[in-house]
Amino acid sequence: MFDDLPPDLARLLTLRVWHAMWLQRIDTKIAALQQREAEQEQGRRNRPAEPDWVVELGIGHGRPPIEVHVGGCYAVGKRRRPVPRDEARRLLTSGVRACGHCQPDTALEILDLSAGPAPSTATH
Repeated sequence: MFDDLPPDLARLLTLRVWHAMWLQRIDTKIAALQQREAEQEQGRRNRPAEPDWVVELGIGHGRPPIEVHVGGCYAVGKRRRPVPRDEARRLLTSGVRACGHCQPDTALEILDLSAGPAPSTATH
């Protein structure tokens, strides 16, 4: 029989203590990782739903709206607030810029924002 362990009791007990110490360290690390994963999963479950439409706000007095985005757009800035569908449509048709990346005007089925007001037919 192949036996590569030390022949004396003192060294065997030392090895046992050393391995028990390492098992405790490993178990502690496993418990910490399981706790972190459980917290992350709880965070994912409790995260509020992403809004459907977001308006990016400008700087200055009143923080005017500057751009409309589809919720979850990667290009939206830090100054933002969620808006309902009707307000997003109203903002876009009133001249607030549509994001060129997520194209909320297309998602809201607003056909042509560049058309502007119809020309006057009055004669001078």
